[in-house]
Amino acid sequence: MRRIFSFFTALTLAVTLVNCSGPAADDGTLSINGELKGAEGLNVYLDKISINKPIQAMASTTADSDGAFSFKSTPEKPLDAGLYRLRVGTMKANLVLDGTEGSVEINDDLSALKTGNYNVGGSTATQNYLDAVQKFRNNEMKPTDLKDYAKNVDPLVGMLLAYQVLGPNGKTLDTHKEILKQVTDKYPASNYGADYLAYITQAEAAYANQRATQAIAVGQPAPDIELPSPDGKTYKLSDLKGQVVLLDFWASWCGPCRKENPNVVNVYNRYKDQGFTVYSVSLDGVDSRTAARYTQPGQLETAMQRSKDRWIGAIKQDNLPWEYHVSDLKKWEAAPARTYGVRSIPKTFLIDQEGNIAAVGLRGAGQIEQEVKKLL
Repeated sequence: MRRIFSFFTALTLAVTLVNCSGPAADDGTLSINGELKGAEGLNVYLDKISINKPIQAMASTTADSDGAFSFKSTPEKPLDAGLYRLRVGTMKANLVLDGTEGSVEINDDLSALKTGNYNVGGSTATQNYLDAVQKFRNNEMKPTDLKDYAKNVDPLVGMLLAYQVLGPNGKTLDTHKEILKQVTDKYPASNYGADYLAYITQAEAAYANQRATQAIAVGQPAPDIELPSPDGKTYKLSDLKGQVVLLDFWASWCGPCRKENPNVVNVYNRYKDQGFTVYSVSLDGVDSRTAARYTQPGQLETAMQRSKDRWIGAIKQDNLPWEYHVSDLKKWEAAPARTYGVRSIPKTFLIDQEGNIAAVGLRGAGQIEQEVKKLL
């Protein structure tokens, strides 16, 4: 819990909320008002918090001679449901707004921000978030409790807590994914769903790579792969057991891969009749971060098809004659790349007749041929 304490001490102010509510205004506007004694003449900033992206400054004002300040949205520029923070000097306070608020009030001494004991009213979601922060700080809640807690609060609350408390922990991906579903169900038009998905995908990839470094080693069984070819036929790596197989990770956009392809073809043509073959996994496609940028209908499908066409074109152009060409078209997020811990390409794994890894990282016709001959 020490890590969590330090995080909230540094980045989050434990706010005490008073029992008042500010119903949403009839015109859909929202005001955030405050009076902080000791903040007279200081700049006050309103920022938007994103998941896995830089925080965005949205507006600023200067507190008057009483330390009072105000932000107000307009019908033309509404303040959408989301994660925000107020910043006064080095002091920061997170706000979780679910879109029902009409007026949020912060009134106290500026010194209270330093101790994390000041008054805010008008946002139930923020209150739920800050209640949980206090519980984490007081050891009344543990990270393992977050999944159940998140079911009973606004999904944005659960998402911010998971992002801060759990971090990119591969062992808690199920909690992240459950909260992601809640966010996308309630806020389907928000960017938070896509950003959170990209964050989870990166965490999942890092966790898979971590596990792969432990599992992928010479003498260990080669994890199975089952993916479609360009024409939709599914090929399993395990179906090639009994042959010597060069598992080759590459992509049409990878210059070093394209230069290495003639070497692989050379060895394949020499030994294909003696029980040697190649199983190629392409890292072409579109990853989740790129996919999130396509917001218009049909854009993603067009991008995917173009990438698939480049993959098919590279197979023909480089004269890769074996039939085992597969891809899930997810680029670096490809499931086999995660499983095998592939972080750069070209990357090869030589698999013996028993389905065990015999060599890793072979390059050049001479090196590949030398290892293949040992196994045949």
